[in-house]
Amino acid sequence: MPTCFVTGAARGLGLEFARQYAAAGWRVVATYRRPNAVKTLSALSGDVRPYLLDVSDFAAIDRLARRLSNEAIDLLINNAGVYGPRVVPYDFVDYDLWEQVLRVNTMAPLKIAAAFSKNVAHSQRRLIVSLTSSMGSIGGNTSGGAYIYRSSKAALNAVTRSLALDLRGKEITVVVVNPGWVRTDMGGRHGVLDADASVEAMRQLFERLGIEDTGLCFDVDGRQLPW
Repeated sequence: MPTCFVTGAARGLGLEFARQYAAAGWRVVATYRRPNAVKTLSALSGDVRPYLLDVSDFAAIDRLARRLSNEAIDLLINNAGVYGPRVVPYDFVDYDLWEQVLRVNTMAPLKIAAAFSKNVAHSQRRLIVSLTSSMGSIGGNTSGGAYIYRSSKAALNAVTRSLALDLRGKEITVVVVNPGWVRTDMGGRHGVLDADASVEAMRQLFERLGIEDTGLCFDVDGRQLPW
């Protein structure tokens, strides 16, 4: 039975990843930040194993890695993320909040990947995916603003590229994927995709990925995106 590890699994895309992979017969290690969210995950059908984890707490990541040291992880999905303030002029940026967003969106995915890289290396599929955003594209930025969120995802892209090069020798495929504009708490009600459709499309993409794709950025529909 393959194993999927997904962060931020209490709602939105993370919850949908947990639901779909469990329904497909996978063992799912699902992390959540708010204690009451365990009820939602425990109600899912299939082999779902919820673990309380705040991804901004790096010591907690290390503790969980020690607990799961004997578990092979075929697919690791860095899904947990935050947006930060929606509209902030360049001269009113909250720099303390910026650091918090960078910790969750940029630093935590690398910390998670590093902490569980041995688990992934011991699996058959050996795939690490971090969810990015089209707003992390430097060339695609034509509207300005969103300094905090944009920079966190652009930095995540750079981190992923380096990690892919460093883990290639272990035959671990490392990519970033843009899930599209999804109707979730973060994406808002005007999104163009439902969570189930986005996750289903990404699952199909993940099945096609191999070591030749490592270090690349993909859209939800499988197209390779420029950095």
